[in-house]
Amino acid sequence: MKGKPNSAPIEIERKFLVIPEEWEQVKKSVPVKITQAYIHTSESVTVRVRISGEKAFLTLKGKTTGISRSEFEYPIPLVEAEEMIRKFCDKIIQKNRFCFKIDQHVWEVDVFEERLEGLIIAEIELNDEGEHFSKPNWIGKEVSLDPNYFNAVLIKQC
Repeated sequence: MKGKPNSAPIEIERKFLVIPEEWEQVKKSVPVKITQAYIHTSESVTVRVRISGEKAFLTLKGKTTGISRSEFEYPIPLVEAEEMIRKFCDKIIQKNRFCFKIDQHVWEVDVFEERLEGLIIAEIELNDEGEHFSKPNWIGKEVSLDPNYFNAVLIKQC
């Protein structure tokens, strides 16, 4: 999450499908188990609660323009995140996240579970929309602009 001084934090993110055959060959570290749900989704804002390992976060994301959007994320107590999910959310996304540092960037690869099993999406956060980065061989089709691959849309399949 980036942002200019005295401005809202901005997330600039590109998303790619992962090539399963190449992914199988990758040496992986232990993943972080992620559970996330959405308290509210609309065209202008999403409110997400996420449990990532033993940590929890409440995140507000603005409308996506290109590959950028405002993002505000706050750590919250784990027990409160669990209660929010239980009380306010009908569906959850379960996934395992693997992180890889390549050059100066970190790739986050989400391997989805349950009803989304088989879906693997890689994301990279950038400092600006035109920033150059290296793509590992397991990166496939870009889906950054396809809303069908936004987690707030994918959760409808859960």
